[in-house]
Amino acid sequence: MKSLNEKSYETELNAIKALLPELDEIIHKIRADNQFKIEHKAKNDLVTSADLASEAFIVSRLSELFPDDVIWAEENHAQPEELDQRIWIIDPIDGTTNFSHSFAPYCVSIALWDRTELVLGLVYELAHKQCFYATKGKGAYLDGTLLSVSPCTQPEDSLIATGFPYTEFSRVHSFLTLLKVLFQETHGVRRAGAASYDLCAVAAGWVEGFFEEGLKVWDVAAGGFIVQEAGGYICDWEGGNQWLTGKQIIAGNKPIKKYLLERIQGIYPGFGST
Repeated sequence: MKSLNEKSYETELNAIKALLPELDEIIHKIRADNQFKIEHKAKNDLVTSADLASEAFIVSRLSELFPDDVIWAEENHAQPEELDQRIWIIDPIDGTTNFSHSFAPYCVSIALWDRTELVLGLVYELAHKQCFYATKGKGAYLDGTLLSVSPCTQPEDSLIATGFPYTEFSRVHSFLTLLKVLFQETHGVRRAGAASYDLCAVAAGWVEGFFEEGLKVWDVAAGGFIVQEAGGYICDWEGGNQWLTGKQIIAGNKPIKKYLLERIQGIYPGFGST
């Protein structure tokens, strides 16, 4: 139950929701008007004119609405030096490669960090206009419907989501070994191509667990918070809580998170004898 002293973030959530129709129009109009351009930040790491336009719009509006807050976004707004403040964490399009090929899902991901913790997360899947969101202590929702992680506790009955390596390939052998194990021990493995959406799928109970490495804070902040508000658990690959900036993440209900942690630590190098 919400504490009497616990702050509500409904004002901020409603303000973000109000931006979505115009944001959706901006992103899709760029493609429709043949303004769409793709650039390569690195191998398999794309940025499009739609990413840049989306980020510029979100940053502009948030700066108007909440002028004292700080912006941390993928394309043009670096990590702030001080975390003891309100920080909006933005991925203007998560799943840019999907978007560049007109292959769903691709999402706008927005989270709010308030000095010591995440307090708000919103993931808007653009192709199907699905809005996942959560605020601290109020639960997680998809278009107004309350979400809860899957009650399934057995790996053999579970569906697992992941992301494929796309810029760093030094640990591909371990990844493929892990996939082979998961293929044999679970219902299967799925790769959507947008970590924010994978995390929302965990929150919705559509998949029982998710793991990936090589992610950035804007990939996981909103979706990870939504998982937690849906009753899920998240950790890094050490089993600790550095998932937000630690570049490695496991999410799921408690038994499946534990199962994935054990399998990862048993296969990847650097975890001792476990």
